[in-house]
Amino acid sequence: MKLILKLNLIPRGFNLPQNNFREILLAAVEESLSSLGDSPKQAILFHLEDMFKIKRDQIPENITEFSTALEKIFGPGAMYLEKLIIKRLYEKLGLEFEDEENKNFVECLNSVKRRLPLATGYVSI
Repeated sequence: MKLILKLNLIPRGFNLPQNNFREILLAAVEESLSSLGDSPKQAILFHLEDMFKIKRDQIPENITEFSTALEKIFGPGAMYLEKLIIKRLYEKLGLEFEDEENKNFVECLNSVKRRLPLATGYVSI
């Protein structure tokens, strides 16, 4: 028999559903793009949709394409924005940021996903 315990590991004030990784990731992307300013954020979102056919709400399902689009828009500067997104994601999940320099953006997201069950406070015993 498996017992599921609920632990409170998410910081107070966490305003997104605990098990909704998609929404948390989208919020991290939005906040990271906002760090560039509102007009640049809107321009990037426009180009993502117009040139790369990635709508804002489809970013989590198209993360590889999103990363490729950032690289085409920003060149080597895309790495800075991707790292910022990962940092915000760790922050939103209440995790300590682990800089994984040898991994690309998608691999870093997969690392976060592997830690997600612990981050959301569900432990299977």
